[in-house]
Amino acid sequence: MADIPGGPVISEMAVASPYGLGEDAFADGLLAGTPALGPLDNGDWPVPHHEAGLIPGFDVVEALGPKGTRSMDRLTGITVATTGLLLERCGTLVADGPEETGLVLGTPGSVQSAMGFTHDALTGERPFHVNPARFPSTVMNHPAGRSAIWHGLKGPNVSVSGGTASGLHALNYGSRLLRGGHARVLLCGAAEEFSVQRARLEHVVHAGAGGPLGEGAALFLLESADSAERGGRTPRAELLGCRFRIFTRPEQAGKALATCLTDLLRNTGSDADEIGLITSTGAPGALGEQESTALDEVLGLAGADQRVRIRLHALLGGTGTASTALQLAGLLALAARTPTGARRLALVTTVDREGTVACALFRPATADKKGFE
Repeated sequence: MADIPGGPVISEMAVASPYGLGEDAFADGLLAGTPALGPLDNGDWPVPHHEAGLIPGFDVVEALGPKGTRSMDRLTGITVATTGLLLERCGTLVADGPEETGLVLGTPGSVQSAMGFTHDALTGERPFHVNPARFPSTVMNHPAGRSAIWHGLKGPNVSVSGGTASGLHALNYGSRLLRGGHARVLLCGAAEEFSVQRARLEHVVHAGAGGPLGEGAALFLLESADSAERGGRTPRAELLGCRFRIFTRPEQAGKALATCLTDLLRNTGSDADEIGLITSTGAPGALGEQESTALDEVLGLAGADQRVRIRLHALLGGTGTASTALQLAGLLALAARTPTGARRLALVTTVDREGTVACALFRPATADKKGFE
């Protein structure tokens, strides 16, 4: 993306995580450093893992009510509920301009719904003996579309899928929509569900090396600083820039991320010493080690570095498509509570097994210095 002086800002956010619904539960869990992974009942979840990071007590019908949720899958329910949490914080935002309010969601769609529908088609007496009400859930853009209909959003509605970097892709796409004048405000973020089919698929594809899985969603209100001021909203962070890169062999991941980071710092006119908050994927194995090495080399993190670092994988499990959105939510939640001194910038990075790396730089409003300098 082309970097924008005084570019888009994040003025609100909402989180659904294995710590619970809402930002406070999320921030409390991160500050305590308590893993949110819990044991699984194999009767309810016949999966190849013994624990997972589930949103506590989440049930679609209980969260949203019985009307219109009979055939709603878990991913869509999480997305609709998180969208509602964000809009609750925004007052009359949608009522004031539904056509100017859009949604950009990072999601691969529901693996459980797609594979369940296929299973019914293959095992039924006839291939067409399936429940047609469940077909919409098999489509990638269903969670975003259903959320827009549920909450009355009539602006652009976009679904993007980019692995663990999907949350950053959504913010990048949203900033382009704003620059092009296609919306005034956008809800941007990513969501992921825990399901039997997703757990089994991950176990087979990664030969059981990925560790426990988690779920969750994080959505951010992205708009211009002028729009936030007119709406009486205080910006929580400014998006300075995003960078994405691919690698073709696993051993190239660290170099690809180092190049991404170097380009991001240069093109945003930032210095490594300005970064006070860092969150990485922190996944186990060689790719996670390469991510840490690239950060150490580019940012000079060796030794007794005092910067705040967050690694969510060990706390939440592998949250898949929602990873970078939850990482950013963690940065903003901690920035609101943690003095950072002179180091004002925040960095999100990820390395995905599918061959992509990404990073994004933000200027958050912090606990010790409200606003931006």
